Amino acid sequence: MTQYEYKVGIYRESMIGSLFLGGSKVDPVKFSDFLNRNGVEGWEVVTMERESRRMLLFFEREAFLVVMKRVKNENIKRSAISNEQGVNHAD
Repeated sequence: MTQYEYKVGIYRESMIGSLFLGGSKVDPVKFSDFLNRNGVEGWEVVTMERESRRMLLFFEREAFLVVMKRVKNENIKRSAISNEQGVNHAD
């Protein structure tokens, strides 16, 4: 049976845009980079939710709550630990 591990990430833009413009939208290029960085590590998006968060009473900032999963594999973890310790594996 395949087992998964899950990760929840919150992506939001900096407060500077909200302070100067009164609101801040997510930059699609930066958001794509966020998703791609996680994808390289094996994370796959399961679901996401867009929300607007209030800050400092008058300002609003857009954010995305992203739930991701990847196959839980002990061999990958052991390999990563071994590589950190300088151990080479020959397959």
